Amino acid sequence: MEGKTFLFTGTLTLFTRDEAEEIVEKNGGRNISGVSKNLNYLVVGEKAGSKLKKAKEIGTITIINEEEFMKLVN
Repeated sequence: MEGKTFLFTGTLTLFTRDEAEEIVEKNGGRNISGVSKNLNYLVVGEKAGSKLKKAKEIGTITIINEEEFMKLVN
């Protein structure tokens, strides 16, 4: 997670958005506010919308769900 950028979208069920962003920071990652080519991981919760679509269009962003995010932490 060190040095990677993360963005959360949709409704998270395993943790709050604040908790998720804190996990990223504690593990050396960085939270960013929008989808761009500088984004490494888009973590997708339920009812993800336009951010997911834009990430797919960019094509270089790794799209993962909450469970996959937790595997990165452990």
